[in-house]
Amino acid sequence: MAANDKVTRDNVRSLVQEMLKAVPHEPEQAEEHLPERVIVNSLKKTLERDYDRDESSKTLITEVDLRGLEDGSRLRISEHAKFTPLANDIVAEKHIVLVRKASRDASPKVRSMAIGADHGGFELKQKLKPFLTELGINVRDFGTDSKDAVDYPDFAHAVARAVGEGHVESGLIIDGAGIGSAMAANKVPNVRAAACYSPELARNSREHNGANILTIGSGQNSLDEVKKIIEAWVTAELTEDRHRKRVSKIDAIQKQYSK
Repeated sequence: MAANDKVTRDNVRSLVQEMLKAVPHEPEQAEEHLPERVIVNSLKKTLERDYDRDESSKTLITEVDLRGLEDGSRLRISEHAKFTPLANDIVAEKHIVLVRKASRDASPKVRSMAIGADHGGFELKQKLKPFLTELGINVRDFGTDSKDAVDYPDFAHAVARAVGEGHVESGLIIDGAGIGSAMAANKVPNVRAAACYSPELARNSREHNGANILTIGSGQNSLDEVKKIIEAWVTAELTEDRHRKRVSKIDAIQKQYSK
């Protein structure tokens, strides 16, 4: 019986092998190409934030705090953070972008503002006026007053004159991109207009360049983004002597060609 059982098993095995050979083989599927970068919900906020490392809890940044940062990394720091000499060298060598965290109790450094817009910025201007008032800023509106087509230099000029002649402390001009209005406003004496598209640029334009007019592109940022830009701009000011010295040189250039 044992010999017969072995023969039977061998016969069954051979039969199965023959049947398998008769089954057509499906071609191997090409390797699936997965997306190079998959954003899951748990990582989305990390990938969308505007800094790579947060050291905003520290008042002194040392070389240890910069360890591992790649060239061009964005470092979030507190508003009044200071750096050790070696840390300053590393920031310069690696072109590290400093994102300063404004204090929660930061208040506007300007009390009055002239505001103007062309037809492309009219709707945004209307939405921003109550926001500026809530910040405690006295607003003077120089138009335009509808969506009818107008020329942006006219309104940029009106706002710039109010600032340049000292009738108001600051100005806000809105057109499609913010660039043309900045160019027009900067033709007026005593005006330093800056087109800004982020809170960091807005803060820098005040602290480093003494900007007294902010220009915004209505098609460049969302309403929430514009509010953050404005808040960063009005809560910053020119304080450091080294920046004051450079701004005075900007003013000197203007006076040289105004004779």
